[in-house]
Amino acid sequence: MKITPTIRAELEQYLKQEGLSLSQFGQITGMNRGIISSIVTGNKSMSVNQLDLITEAMGLPEGHFYDLFIENFIIDHPPNMRRIEPFLFRCAELDKLDAIRRVVGAIMDNLLYSPKLFEIAEGLLAQGRLEAALILYEGVAETERYQHSERLAICQYRIFKIQISDDQSQNVGVAAVFEAFVERLDEIDQLDALKDLANVYRSLRKWDKVDEIARKMRAKAEIQYTIKHQQNSREQTESSDKLSRPLFVYIAYADLLCANACEEQGNYEQALHYTYAYSNLDWVRETNEDTQHWIGLFKHWSQANILAYRLLSGDVSVLHEYLNYIDESSDTIQEDRVTQLLNIMMAANRYELDLNDILKRFETEIGSLSQRPLSDDMYTQQVIPEYSALCGYELAYYYLNHGLHYDGFNHLFCSMVKAHILNNETYFINCMGLFVRFKAHAVPETKTEFYNLIEKVWLNNVEKSGNADRCE
Repeated sequence: MKITPTIRAELEQYLKQEGLSLSQFGQITGMNRGIISSIVTGNKSMSVNQLDLITEAMGLPEGHFYDLFIENFIIDHPPNMRRIEPFLFRCAELDKLDAIRRVVGAIMDNLLYSPKLFEIAEGLLAQGRLEAALILYEGVAETERYQHSERLAICQYRIFKIQISDDQSQNVGVAAVFEAFVERLDEIDQLDALKDLANVYRSLRKWDKVDEIARKMRAKAEIQYTIKHQQNSREQTESSDKLSRPLFVYIAYADLLCANACEEQGNYEQALHYTYAYSNLDWVRETNEDTQHWIGLFKHWSQANILAYRLLSGDVSVLHEYLNYIDESSDTIQEDRVTQLLNIMMAANRYELDLNDILKRFETEIGSLSQRPLSDDMYTQQVIPEYSALCGYELAYYYLNHGLHYDGFNHLFCSMVKAHILNNETYFINCMGLFVRFKAHAVPETKTEFYNLIEKVWLNNVEKSGNADRCE
């Protein structure tokens, strides 16, 4: 039978080896002799802070004894959350995720510890330690999977937001799992959850799901807005204050999402119907500065999108009006400019428009297509990268068809890299097809760059499948 060593034994051996007395070692650690003596004799357990001081005094790396700490003081002991909580935070700080998994696995058989672990997970999330928080949320969710509790739903929401990544293939499954838990959230919390879920499906171009979720969000938001202004209670106001946006925004944003879905399905008449709906927000009762900010945004989006839908439907006469509106909107955020550029490129390729002079206006946006968005908003993190990849493809298509092969291939390769990061097979294959169509115009260096990129992506996929050794 394997005997697990103890931290006390390791410390005792170190003291003998170095010829140190308890008092001398206490001076090194900054702890008094009595505490050191109690730890060595086993009369006193130790905190993670004391363990860190002992570890440092012994000249060992931070966290060196953490696995032994779990063995000696957590596994096979009644869980002591006063000891466990600071230990989990310290493990997260040192990125010792396996240690966190061991602790969670050791104590999560008992539902009594779920509330505290959830509280710790929320603390880690607030610190930005997402991987550590994810382990705790998953542990709580697994323990409470049959409880149908609101805490379970919140855990699933947190898991969803943490797990959503650049990998669109993975995001499909993550979104599908979370969707089943949305209705278990508090009525107010459901609005942000539906907004985030809709934006993920938007980035995945699953327009039926976008439309379905947007309609749910609109119906729920209308109910909450009516309740808020009928009751006008402090409790209702405080509840809606939890939202990331003013309550009316979810109603207007639902119309914007439905318009987007109709646009992508080629139904521009219906897209305009929804756009006119969110352009007119006279029904909004609030008058504060934040409200006026959002009303201004929706007015700007509606005006730009009305022109965009007309352009995409074939009314090319509005191109210069659209461009003038974009130029006049000097305060337009970068993400909107990327969307506007994409609309223009799609119309240009669809209706064979000449944009050689016009594209000079978008040099900044074109240069930013390969950059990662800075905002942590789900729309910016998910939709804009997808738009950027598609925009790169549309730019490549335009330049190659207009004989500007150098620029065309450059944008094509950037789009391929973006598509690979997103794990979007459709975009990647489309880029490959476009290269094949124009490869006769590619110089040898361009062909080499293309084949090197294909090989890199192939090797990366082979490595993910666990067959890397077969390629050596």
